[in-house]
Amino acid sequence: MTRPLYVPVLPTRPHAVDAYSRLRPEAQNAMAPVWNLPPRPGLAPAELAAKVRKDLAAVTRVQRYRPAWLDAPFADEDEISVLAELMPETSAFALLRPVTGPERPEVQQAVALQTARTAGDGLGIRVRVPGQWDGRTGDRVRHLLERSEPVVRMDLLLDLGAVQADRADAGKEALRALDSLVPLTPWRTVAVLSGGFPLVTADMLDRGLCEVPRTELYMWHEVAAGGRAYQGLLSYGDYGIQPAEAISLPPRSGGGGPSWGFLRYTLDGAFLLGRVLASGRGRDAHNRAIAREFLAHPGFRGPAAGGGESWLRDCAHGIGRGGTGNFGTWLRVGNLQHMTYAVRQL
Repeated sequence: MTRPLYVPVLPTRPHAVDAYSRLRPEAQNAMAPVWNLPPRPGLAPAELAAKVRKDLAAVTRVQRYRPAWLDAPFADEDEISVLAELMPETSAFALLRPVTGPERPEVQQAVALQTARTAGDGLGIRVRVPGQWDGRTGDRVRHLLERSEPVVRMDLLLDLGAVQADRADAGKEALRALDSLVPLTPWRTVAVLSGGFPLVTADMLDRGLCEVPRTELYMWHEVAAGGRAYQGLLSYGDYGIQPAEAISLPPRSGGGGPSWGFLRYTLDGAFLLGRVLASGRGRDAHNRAIAREFLAHPGFRGPAAGGGESWLRDCAHGIGRGGTGNFGTWLRVGNLQHMTYAVRQL
């Protein structure tokens, strides 16, 4: 595979899997996702295995012959044991590359290394930089690479995590990390991952649509303009239309949830947000009115831009039988329009 233009960080949950499956082929061909299994604490072994198998089957189905990475960053000993059994089987039917990292338990590293050696399509090294770059991390990555032989295809996934306005130095820290890590091996892929989507509160959306700067994109521009010899090797990655912290949350069981949610739309340098109702009187009328505000925004790209835009058009005007959505729909539509636009921007 040539270097992917875009590396989205996605949870192995129905809204993200469904959004990826609805992307146009040219968008899918330009990206390579990092799929993340969620934490599932406290499950019995049989139930845990069934849920992990279901997630792996869903991702395998939508990825087909296109490469991606599969990570379980929150796996405990029970889930690592399950993955040790299921990953070789999964890798035999899809180009899902295992992921490990310098801070992972040795048993998880061993499972990822063995899967990579068996499957033969490489190994992702995910290096977290949640704050300042620590030079000792470079030594741990070097040691992990030494253990990884004879895996010949290595991918660096430099993960900055949440990058908000309070991390003005994130670009500089990313460059410090890359300066240390890029020379360690001939990486096949070097992706810089970060999440700029905010933690949304009700007061943010009290006065209609709200624009929030895409801080992760500003950080990427700083890295891409850093003047390093390796600039041409870099791929842009983000956490899309959810906060970076969202992948660490266990799946919600049962019904319930808040009475409101929000629609998301990606602009050139900002996220556009609007509150919609999940229940209550006047729900549909309110949600259609909010969708019409998105259509009237000067940054709206029109229904021909993709499935996310056409859903907003249908919601706004009451076209078809799709209704005004629910939490899963709003996440799916947000992911779909964001990934489509991210590829076009790049």
